[in-house]
Amino acid sequence: MNSPVFRRLDLETYKPGRSLLRSAKKVIKLSANESALGVGSKVKKILKNSNNNISKYPDSRFRKLTKTISKKFKLNEQQIICGAGSDEIIQMICTLFINKGDEVIVPQFSFLMYRIYAKIAGAKIKFSKEINYRVSEKEILKKVNRKTKIVFLANPNNPTGTYLSNKELLDLRKKLNPRVLLVVDDAYYEYMVNKDYTPALNIFKHYKNVFILRTFSKIHGLASLRIGWGYGDKKIIKELYKIKPPFNVNKIAQVCAIEALNDKEHVRKSIKHNIFWCKKIKKELKNYNISTNEITANFFLLNFKKAKFSSAHVAKKLEKEGLIVREMNSYGIKNCLRVTVGNKSENKYFLKQMSLIFKNV
Repeated sequence: MNSPVFRRLDLETYKPGRSLLRSAKKVIKLSANESALGVGSKVKKILKNSNNNISKYPDSRFRKLTKTISKKFKLNEQQIICGAGSDEIIQMICTLFINKGDEVIVPQFSFLMYRIYAKIAGAKIKFSKEINYRVSEKEILKKVNRKTKIVFLANPNNPTGTYLSNKELLDLRKKLNPRVLLVVDDAYYEYMVNKDYTPALNIFKHYKNVFILRTFSKIHGLASLRIGWGYGDKKIIKELYKIKPPFNVNKIAQVCAIEALNDKEHVRKSIKHNIFWCKKIKKELKNYNISTNEITANFFLLNFKKAKFSSAHVAKKLEKEGLIVREMNSYGIKNCLRVTVGNKSENKYFLKQMSLIFKNV
């Protein structure tokens, strides 16, 4: 019997961190790098407002939001585009730039959607080697050839929590063929405290071959509303608007994003909370010979290589107590877990359960 013919894609479906556990009444989710403090007071007021007219389509050009973004970060408004999460912008970039047979470079351990969207668009993926889970500019440049179209890079990197310094990032762009687009994902930049780090947006505002991604899902706590934005050359933005779905970012998301950008106090509290708990978690886990990355984001990559128990054993024990963490098998990282910094009670509960696992043998 004849039937419609479709492409068979050689890729695995993205598997996000779980949100539910059948066996537990109370579930604490520390698997998706979501905001520890949720949304700020300004956003809460918007969400309580019954006057949000959802019967009307939203502004497809996000004019009020892009104006707020341009004012806050001193950017050209015509170089900004918004999407249903930065994921959608990644997808649009791949659609715009990639032809079948082109190559895309991603670090060995990196956000899975870079490679997934690139493959869907017809690209061949080249993985740049990481050294001790650190992205290497030299290894990226080794992979560049005449077929290379895009280099994707999250800085700080997810899921490893490592980063390229200001100097390394500048060197990478300088040595990269200007015909190759460098896409830098700044998703976790607010959490960075290291002095040798500078957000890509601060140093690449005027380069035609650099595109910068930002999200409202992390420190601003708008993960469920799906909203992010990108900044690039005017010509690129103009073409992206041609392929962007109409009304792709809903009205409530746009309004909440504006309020989130104006809520400096919530960002300040979130950064302070993250630094405090990162130091505490890092210190306590060291007692169990679990190594972690530097404080670079709102998560840790826990390495169990020298620990008494394996990552799989610990994940299973935590799950029994209602704690969801992210196993790293889908990223190709062995014997590691990624754990998000939660709120005060969540972090205390996590540390208590880790203590019970490692001390009550």
